[in-house]
Amino acid sequence: MPRKRAIGLGYSRTMAQPDRMSPLDLSKVDEPKFEAHALEPERYTSRDFMLREIDGLWSRVWQIGCLEAELAAPGDFVRADLGRESLLFTRDREGRVRGYYNVCQHRGNRLVGEERGHAGAFVCAYHGWVWGTDGALQRVQDPEDFPQGDPCGELRLNEVRVSLWGGFVWFNLAEDAESLEEFLSPIAQEIDTWRFPEMVRTHHITLEADCNWKVVLDNFHESYHIPTVHPALKFFLDDTYQATRFDLYPNGHTRMWMRGGGPSPRAGDREDRVLQVMKSELEAWDLHPERFRGRVEEMRPALQAQKRALGAKKGFDFSRYVDAQLTDHFHYTVFPNLALSMKPDGCIFLRALPHPSDPEKCVFDVWYFTLFPEGADEYFAMSMSDRVQRDAEVPHQRGKLGEIHLGGGIDEDASVFVSQQLGLRSAGYRGATLADQERRISWYHHVIDRYIAR
Repeated sequence: MPRKRAIGLGYSRTMAQPDRMSPLDLSKVDEPKFEAHALEPERYTSRDFMLREIDGLWSRVWQIGCLEAELAAPGDFVRADLGRESLLFTRDREGRVRGYYNVCQHRGNRLVGEERGHAGAFVCAYHGWVWGTDGALQRVQDPEDFPQGDPCGELRLNEVRVSLWGGFVWFNLAEDAESLEEFLSPIAQEIDTWRFPEMVRTHHITLEADCNWKVVLDNFHESYHIPTVHPALKFFLDDTYQATRFDLYPNGHTRMWMRGGGPSPRAGDREDRVLQVMKSELEAWDLHPERFRGRVEEMRPALQAQKRALGAKKGFDFSRYVDAQLTDHFHYTVFPNLALSMKPDGCIFLRALPHPSDPEKCVFDVWYFTLFPEGADEYFAMSMSDRVQRDAEVPHQRGKLGEIHLGGGIDEDASVFVSQQLGLRSAGYRGATLADQERRISWYHHVIDRYIAR
């Protein structure tokens, strides 16, 4: 059986983009004024709070429905779920990307059960009503039996707003919500500086987790847990808060910038371990680890210079990157539930979605995107420590948290999700006491409160 082409990101989009891409702005963002959030336990356990989020938050924020490349041809479709809602995304005969509630307007039956596929029209399995990819009702049984007349040509699927950016199809359930461009500004412009549209999704994992969705996002909003949950990171990045930049944007998005390409002061005098951990990356760029014995602080600038010098030869166009993007770790949270960890040669996509009915469960998506060198059909993805193929079929792996390998770092993150949820449920937990370096969490929850208070 021939292999299917891996899903790349593409780059057709509706958001305006500048004629010439500006380099990543590393300047400090002016911070909003706010107080530390208490993170009351009800936020993570209460069904009432969950319903308030459904009404005030999920009904108004932009979310990713699918990759634009998954809708390559007219009739291609993808089903995506958001809590209790199911959405259907397709490309109509004119080539326009459309989004609909996945529900027949006859008696409410779900139209599509498959995750993705191709169809000239959508046929309800209950009574056979046929809906075109343009949303129009095309055919019904016994049209002459309707007192109000044949509903064909009168009824349409309930449409949702869609917009394209970064190779993704985004949707919003609110007709009067701000545009996607307004919603994502200014981080869309920052993320655009990476070669995101040229990346290929090489891992596609969806898990059910026994924790509230905000437990997942809280974790990816801070680096305070790194020394204990990720003890090996200190050998190749500076995990101290003094060297980490935290940026908070007015609309709830955040950025964290951590220096990579060298050890943290927490690594102490363990130089042999540092050189061992850095060995594969250094040698990939024709640098010998022993060159840095006694001067590990020179690794980061040396890696930046070497990637700048050899990038084109190795198939990478780093001309749009500033030096920090060649070695450092930039972590964005896109309000309210998406985290993007941007790398020079890929991205880790982390998303938590609400469970349809249980506030103490969520859906956790882990996608890895790989930037393949020009002309290369295979590449070693360091984040998952495996070799990936550009054109290989990428299965959608599904399971429960703990059943599927997520990569060493994300496995470590996920190891604390359930135990934290158990503690949040305890009568002994009264609220959080946060360090200043955890203020991204506070700001994120303040913005959640702003939405549900509307």
